[in-house]
Amino acid sequence: MGFLDQTKKKAITFSYDDGVTQDIRLIELLNKYNLKCTFNLNSELLAHKGMLMRNGLRIAHYKVHPDDVKSIYDGHEVAVHTLTHPNLTRCEDAEIIRQVETDRLHLSELVGYEVIGMAYPCGGVNNDDRVADIIKKHTGVKYSRTITTNSSFDLQENLYRFDPTAYHLDFEELMALGEAFLALKPETPKLFYIWGHSYEMDYGPDYWVKLEDFFKLISNKDDIFYGTNKEVLL
Repeated sequence: MGFLDQTKKKAITFSYDDGVTQDIRLIELLNKYNLKCTFNLNSELLAHKGMLMRNGLRIAHYKVHPDDVKSIYDGHEVAVHTLTHPNLTRCEDAEIIRQVETDRLHLSELVGYEVIGMAYPCGGVNNDDRVADIIKKHTGVKYSRTITTNSSFDLQENLYRFDPTAYHLDFEELMALGEAFLALKPETPKLFYIWGHSYEMDYGPDYWVKLEDFFKLISNKDDIFYGTNKEVLL
């Protein structure tokens, strides 16, 4: 495990799930601040349209169209989120392989490069050692992220059950962790890994503003490498 830029001891990466149309606005912000992200997509659900009820609001949950995947996510990384977003801990071995590897192959075809990353789908307990071992041994995936935040910048041994540092809606903690990360002068590599869903930015009237404030805080620092998940983990 190591950063693509070996001259730097600190790295920041983002990971967003589901492949929704709010990703377009998010990518505009990421690009504005020279940040990099990995987007985890369900290839069989692309172009599907749905609505979610959150905080008394109807939130659009429209998936991007497959024909637009390559252009929308250009400059970032596309990764696996399974074909149809099941809880893999409840699936048989063969179905785990089908959900992961077929999604990987579909997405690779859409973007024109080999997709090798993944984020586990479904909330709650969505991964375990059995699932991780199957993915490691029977698919082309090289790393997979959980949703269990650890508030840590330390690197991790197990890339197939990789825990993120922070969840993007925990704005107060996010800013505090950002300040702490900027102050670090580490002798060994440290990683700040943030995950979320871009549609969640529509939950509150100022959520996009708060996220941009965080981007302003942590971006364009000479001692930090900004990369996709693949670029910081492999």
